[in-house]
Amino acid sequence: MSVQVSIGYSPEKGKPEQPVVIEVHKEWSPRGAERFMQMLEDGLYDGCKMHRVVPGFIVQFGIAANPAKQAKWQHTIKDDPSAGVSNTKGTISFAKRGPDTRSTQVFVNLIDNPDLDTQGFTPIGRVISGFDALAASYPHYTKTKPDPTTIKQLGNDYLDESFPNLGTFGKARVH
Repeated sequence: MSVQVSIGYSPEKGKPEQPVVIEVHKEWSPRGAERFMQMLEDGLYDGCKMHRVVPGFIVQFGIAANPAKQAKWQHTIKDDPSAGVSNTKGTISFAKRGPDTRSTQVFVNLIDNPDLDTQGFTPIGRVISGFDALAASYPHYTKTKPDPTTIKQLGNDYLDESFPNLGTFGKARVH
């Protein structure tokens, strides 16, 4: 069973918002898909910034614009066993620091990344529209990068001041 989610996304400050449609597959990653949908419906991703851009690899987002909203969802969930779906171009998976550490951050694969499969990164869905907008995310913060801990503490106030050109998500909708 799959569910479609639409999120407006502007790849860089001043650029028009474009629709991104993600098809979430509960059968690929039951816990991960459920968690993503719950956070999405609660508005965690609304106003969220694309804080990590690695051209030719992934784009990552998922730290709430509001620190209080982030704190609500900071607890981790267990990993899902692989359903045999690979981290191919356009799939979305939870970021993590090790086993059973998935919380709010997710990434979209910009290329096929089969090495991530053996590291336990289980896809939860696939971008079916708007991939080019995500791939065009502002990649120019390479020497000084957004610090995830500071984002969690200060939210978009920190990002808007220190990294003003990051791509931004609008309001997400479930179809």
